[in-house]
Amino acid sequence: MAPLARIALARGYRVAGSDKELNSKTAELSRLGAVVHAGHDAARLPEDCDLLVFSSAIPEDNPERIAARQRGIPEMRRGAFLAEIAKDYPFSIAVSGSHGKTSITAMLVWILQKNGRHPGYLIGGSVDHLSPGDAGDGTVFVTEADESDGTHTLLHPTVGIIPNIEDDHAWSVGGREQLFQNFRAFAGNCRKVIVPQETAESFFHTAGMDLNVPGPAGFCGFQKADALLAAAGAETLGICREDAFAALADFPGVQRRMTIHYQKDGLTIVEDYAHHPTEVAAAVTLLREQYPGQHLHLLFQPHRYARLAQYFDRFAGELRKGDSVTVAPVFAAWTETGSLGSAELANAIGPKARAVEAGWEEIAGQSLQNLPRPAVLAVLGAGDVEKVFSYLPPDESF
Repeated sequence: MAPLARIALARGYRVAGSDKELNSKTAELSRLGAVVHAGHDAARLPEDCDLLVFSSAIPEDNPERIAARQRGIPEMRRGAFLAEIAKDYPFSIAVSGSHGKTSITAMLVWILQKNGRHPGYLIGGSVDHLSPGDAGDGTVFVTEADESDGTHTLLHPTVGIIPNIEDDHAWSVGGREQLFQNFRAFAGNCRKVIVPQETAESFFHTAGMDLNVPGPAGFCGFQKADALLAAAGAETLGICREDAFAALADFPGVQRRMTIHYQKDGLTIVEDYAHHPTEVAAAVTLLREQYPGQHLHLLFQPHRYARLAQYFDRFAGELRKGDSVTVAPVFAAWTETGSLGSAELANAIGPKARAVEAGWEEIAGQSLQNLPRPAVLAVLGAGDVEKVFSYLPPDESF
């Protein structure tokens, strides 16, 4: 929602909105001219509002949505509004898949900017030296296309990039087959589709690029696969692969993707956005390879009760590969409760795991308590688990 609001502001719309709580993103929107309120209230809806755009996580009984319907103000889901914005650009590239969307989109935008282009774009993550959204010069638009609510099917991009597909979000779109049908529909809407045709190992060995993404050395392997897809997207706009790879030489990486926050006195603290069993497995494997023989403590925040229920046994199995585990309270997106929570997950993992139903200060303390040295503390999750860093050792220069 935040980068979409930035694009709307840049295109000349007057923007107002509300969120559960204010943060750095809402502060930046206020600086750019948006009127942002903390908390949802019917009184927040401007008198001259022409359109209400809402996240799919916002229910129908939200007071501002109720007020919009009562006043006859049209409503539009975030993904639908994104599709309307994209229609205004003669050339668009959309990235849709289960893993890697943000990295590929950010890399593609970086390549275009380094090669003198000024694309409009929407990135669902934070990248140093790159804003999360921009209207560009009106010629090209690059965006992530979210499959979680099926709105990627509303886009009709010139080029679609699909790095992978798993059954994540099947629960929210009507089942596994519907999810895959949605990806077929997305691909059918594209004039051209780019998908991986080689193994990851082949990607890594043939890419021939100097990629220096911050994080554990092995992480570059994953990023090279994403970079090859981004470079293929750039080729459709006339940028040769060599120039694309050259542009990525100083790509800073997406925050919360194998980000090293601290490394001192036998303790390394790493953050990763892993919130699906496949991503947790990849993170644990990489950390084991990068830090052999070190105690690996996993601080994991489940993201969405529906996802936890869908992959409960897989989560337990992958997290069991850590030497010790702290499970934070579930980040409740879309639904506030579920039949399975953090305590049940910790019990399924076994004696090495404990659930901490408390604030981030206590979670941080529990995670560091009696941690042997040398050790790696891996903070995993896609919710607000990043708040724990206010109570962990600070960043270091190294």
